[in-house]
Amino acid sequence: MLHPLPGILTNPPRRRLTHQALVLNSDGAVLLLESTHCNGHTLPGGSAERNELPHLAARRHTENQTGLVLPLRSLLAADHTDEQLLPEAVHFVYWGGRLTRAQETTLTRHRPPHHVLGLHWVPDTRLADVMTTGEHRRVTQALTALARGAHLPFLLRGIPAG
Repeated sequence: MLHPLPGILTNPPRRRLTHQALVLNSDGAVLLLESTHCNGHTLPGGSAERNELPHLAARRHTENQTGLVLPLRSLLAADHTDEQLLPEAVHFVYWGGRLTRAQETTLTRHRPPHHVLGLHWVPDTRLADVMTTGEHRRVTQALTALARGAHLPFLLRGIPAG
């Protein structure tokens, strides 16, 4: 068994990790949320709790924000952002799937938490109008990876997450 080196975690790096879900409706529009926590619209998601598996953090936040319970088993993008107003971050975008019309009705019945001001289906041609530049670039790259079939499995100790 490997043991951490003494003192290696006495001053851990300060970096945020966010886990987001890319979800499309039956027409191909992207699900975005408007929140009091962000400038512009963003993908559903958030940070993991201590010892929470990353894909389950994305799933928990997505369910809380939208009412959707989705299997998030593949990655479409990982994006690093420099420290600016917030500490540096690595953002992981998981593929949430293309919803059926029946699944889409979940959104209309769901009561999101108070910090979620609205849920919106936005066509890819309008993403730049409602997102920050960095968020828009990340989502555009995730959509490009999706179109090319360039999913990466999310692994847990070398085994695809179930």
